[in-house]
This record gives sequence, structure tokens and C-alpha cells, in this order.
Amino acid sequence: MSHYVKFTYQCARPDIAPFEAIAELNACRRKLLEQRLIGVDSNGVGFGNLSVRDGVSGNFYITGSATGGLPELTPTDCVRVVAYDFARNWLRYEGAAIPSSESLTQAAIYESDPTISAAIHCHDSVLWRTRLDRVPTSSKAIAYGTPEMAYEIMRLFTVSDVRSREIFVMAGHEGGIVTFGKNLEDAFDVVMRERRESSPCI
Repeated sequence: MSHYVKFTYQCARPDIAPFEAIAELNACRRKLLEQRLIGVDSNGVGFGNLSVRDGVSGNFYITGSATGGLPELTPTDCVRVVAYDFARNWLRYEGAAIPSSESLTQAAIYESDPTISAAIHCHDSVLWRTRLDRVPTSSKAIAYGTPEMAYEIMRLFTVSDVRSREIFVMAGHEGGIVTFGKNLEDAFDVVMRERRESSPCI
């Protein structure tokens, strides 16, 4: 059990077959690492994760816990989430890695909008401060990786313009930004757009 993962999880099978989206994941991660939007913090803890929907199903692939600093991922560094239950704070997955602490967060995004096929959770303290409460923002009282966060995201999809903005700020998770789109390139472009708008010098 990872110290940072707040849900219980059950491994349905210990491996996953090579999947087409791994190339897309790595291409996007290279750009995120270059921008220091994912990586390893000063305490040696990896941060940031990416996910892609598995076809038209509710299943999705997500980078494993503590993989933020790895330069390149293989299927053994990812998992395929095949079932989850927010009320039980539980998920089932396939793969050798431990699911990212934000797996339920990503599940809530995909459940809220079937047209979304990819999501990025990154960290940018400057962007976080400038976009806090200026774009859809989760309650400061809600911690990352919890069922409450999953429900909060679903609420944002109901009461805010998060669907069209394709970004939200996690007020209770300093630096935490989530973007999404029809693919990872779109989600990455949202991060870069928001950085440019919040700091024209970039």
C-alpha cells in the first residue's frame, strides 16, 4: 500500500498487455517533464500523472503511483482501471504498478463527460495561484485522491463552465492543476494556454 494512495485497491491481474496509448503518454510526459509540470519534488516524491480512456469504455489507463520522475514509461509503470466505487473508496485494476493516488479523480472526470478521452494532473505553483478561483476550483476543504474530491469534480461539471474551460484548480492541493481534452495533446495545450494567459512573458 502506497502512503500517498488514499483508496483501497484490488489487482485483477498482475500485468497489462502493451497498449497503443503508451506512445502518446510518453510523448506528452516528455513535454511535461521539460516544463517541470511533473517530476520529483525536493523530498524525492514523484508528482503528476496522466490518463487516457480505453476506447469507448469507462476503463482507462493511468500512470502508476510515484512514476512522475521517470523519463520514460513502459506498460509495467501504468495500470488499467477496470472498476471503481466512489462510495466505497475502492478501485480494481490490472497491471504491476500501484494505481496513481489520483485514479478516482480521473475516474470522476471520465464519468462526468464521455467525450473526454485524456487528462493531466500537474503541478505549477504560479499557475495555481493565478488561476485559483478564476477558473473552476474545488473546495479548499477537500483533499486530493479522496471520494470527496471525486464528488466535487462531478459537482463542478454540473455547476461551472469546467467542461468548456477544460481545467480546474485543486484548492486543497497546493500547486495541483488538472486539464483534460479529447487527447493528451489537447490537455497539454490547455496548460500552456493558461500559463501564457497568466504570465504573458512565458
